[in-house]
Amino acid sequence: MNIQPLLEKSSRGHSHLCPRQILGVRIGLAGACSLNLEPNRADKRLLIVSETDGCFADGLSAATGCAVGHRTLRVEDYGKVAATFVDVKTARAVRVAPVLDIRQRAYAYAPNESRHYFAQMQAYQIMPADEMFSISEVQLAAPIEAIVSRPGLRVDCDVCGEEIMNEREVHQNGLTLCRACALGGYYHVGQNAILSCAIQQEAAL
Repeated sequence: MNIQPLLEKSSRGHSHLCPRQILGVRIGLAGACSLNLEPNRADKRLLIVSETDGCFADGLSAATGCAVGHRTLRVEDYGKVAATFVDVKTARAVRVAPVLDIRQRAYAYAPNESRHYFAQMQAYQIMPADEMFSISEVQLAAPIEAIVSRPGLRVDCDVCGEEIMNEREVHQNGLTLCRACALGGYYHVGQNAILSCAIQQEAAL
């Protein structure tokens, strides 16, 4: 398959093409193929969970059409260049990751390039998939129905009052809570910032 159009698509949002984008494209194609699903589907049957963000995720999206905005691409940030592909219809899932010595293997496919970055750039475009990736059948920790959820479901958090979509609420001690209030969020509210914002809003009135 000529992957150049996919690489060009991935690199449009960047000032360059990099090895991680190429890996994203190749892994995207390999994952869809492993599930016997055509990439760039319009039916949202393919769901991808990327284990990092950035260039790699852009490569996945370029190859498959899956996107955060379509709710077909999700990020569980483990800091790993790897992704799990899920057939939403059957719940079958496979995880695709580079083989551990992929950087060393790349030199055999770019024998005239001693610089590792550029050797990877060349090699990752032409290496056979079975030399690049390990592909494993996996089971999701939650049912696919819970991961995808249903549209139009909304509740309010009993503590902060903010709206929660897609059945992401947590029930504790008879309360309906958002995950930040129930489990602790990724942020802490800065009181000074809130007061400053309130003062600015009052001044504008």
